[in-house]
Amino acid sequence: MDQQDARAQSFQTGHVGLNVSDLKRSKQFYREVFGFEVMGESQQDGRRFLFLGKGRNLVLTLWQQASGRFEKQRPGLHHLSFQVGAIEQVKEVERKLRELNVPLLYDGIVPHGEGMQSGGIFFEDPDGIRLEIYAPEGAGTYSAPTQGAPSCGFF
Repeated sequence: MDQQDARAQSFQTGHVGLNVSDLKRSKQFYREVFGFEVMGESQQDGRRFLFLGKGRNLVLTLWQQASGRFEKQRPGLHHLSFQVGAIEQVKEVERKLRELNVPLLYDGIVPHGEGMQSGGIFFEDPDGIRLEIYAPEGAGTYSAPTQGAPSCGFF
């Protein structure tokens, strides 16, 4: 293995930071949908933030320093994806989203592409940030919404 390959293998995604317009609303959403625990927070004017995770693992930081809605046509984040261990977990979150009246971008679980086993659900947070929850297997019996392109690419 050469030095460049070794460097590339040492990188892992840490936490993801998102700008939100209403920290209280986003806190409720991410805790209800994902079951995240609050690991730290500030309600100080001009410095409102929230650290969310599970156990000792920081997953998401929310920063109240935005207004309006997420702009999909600008360079930056396309969507944020979370992997779970099994398609049953995706189904549980889908039920929760429907209970909360959160619209799905497709009508339920879709594979990442026609004939693929991996897949999940796509939806938006309260600020319009596109989110995905998927499992590596179990979505093969569902139909792909887009032929010739990844389901997570053009929605």
